[in-house]
This record gives sequence, structure tokens and C-alpha cells, in this order.
Amino acid sequence: MFKLYTYFRSSASYRVRIALNLKGLAYEAIPVHLVRDGGQQHAAGFSTLNPSELVPVLQHDDAALPQSLAIIEYLEERHPQPALLPTDAVGRARVRALAQYIACDIHPLNNLRVLRYLEQQLGLDAEARQAWYRHWVETGFTALERMLAESPQTGRFCHGDTPGTADCCLVPQVFNAERFGVAMAPYPTIRTIAEHCMTLEPFRLAAPPAQPDAE
Repeated sequence: MFKLYTYFRSSASYRVRIALNLKGLAYEAIPVHLVRDGGQQHAAGFSTLNPSELVPVLQHDDAALPQSLAIIEYLEERHPQPALLPTDAVGRARVRALAQYIACDIHPLNNLRVLRYLEQQLGLDAEARQAWYRHWVETGFTALERMLAESPQTGRFCHGDTPGTADCCLVPQVFNAERFGVAMAPYPTIRTIAEHCMTLEPFRLAAPPAQPDAE
């Protein structure tokens, strides 16, 4: 049995929940509240499990695996079907690039610990923090829209007509963008793919409102 240390609003955890669902893998969700009690990820028990004090962490057998993309790759290697990566090398590289662009270039500028630092250490008010968030998401989405819209490899999903790793990353980023008031009209390809993903049960079951720790 997989155990997933997760937080319902964590984009990185959301990615892994989608991947687990797409592969039909059962797991036990262990909530780690990132705000309550000063942030439960800082507690000694979880910090021992993952010194970076970030979710998600996937426990399987004797391994505790951090980092969402590494976890998804692990699932792909251990349970290759249904595949989250294409069979050809160029396609696999493209999907990884899209996923990493979202997970490594867009998301880190806007995750909870960055936003809290802006507010608590640098003194930005809520309006300035929202402006920071929107600026970096809009900058990232402008480039991502071109990557998707201008590629013949884009289909109903980020790559072709089968959901994969890039879609696992895209949907949580769109969810967060909408939560923070980013207008999606300038990004029709992104919006269409995300909306199509949400017609599928693995994506719906992974969504924040469907989680046992949702507030």
C-alpha cells in the first residue's frame, strides 16, 4: 500500500494524486496541514521523514520519496501501464519539459512558503502579494500557451490524446491560478486542456475539494 503525505491545496501533492489515480493505484492519504499548528510539515516527525519539510512524500515499502516529479517517475517505472510518458524519446522529452516548466519555473515562485515570506518578512500587503502571484503565473502561462498552441503534438491533452505527466502538473497550476484570480481567457489552449482533464474521474477525485482534509 502506498502512503501519501499530502495537503489538499498543495499543487505538488495534487500532481501525485492525479498520477496515482490515472494508474489506478490505491493509496492512504496522510494529511499534513501546512498552516495549522505553525505548519505541521515543520513537526519533528515529518521533518525526519523529509528534511526539506515539504509535501508530498510517498512511502512505499521501505522508501520515503519526496519531490512530486520524482515520485511520478517512480510510479511510471514501477507501474508502467497506463503510461504517463510517450513511447518515443522526443515525445518523452517534450512531456518532461512541459512538466518541469510548470513544476520548476512557474510553481516555485508562488508556493505557500514564498508567499508567506513576502508577507511576513518583506512586509508586502495582501494586494502586493496577489500582484506578485498574478505576474509570475501570467508570465509563465503566456509562454506555456505558446508551447502548447504552436505544437502539432498537442491534442486533447498536453501531448496527444492521452493524459500524462504534463497534465498532472497543468491541472493543479490552473486550479491555483483561478483561486488567485488569474484570468484564463488569454490562455485558451491551457484552459481547454484543463477543462477536458476535469471531465475524467482521476482528475476529479484528486481535486482539492474532494480530499479528506479539505476545508
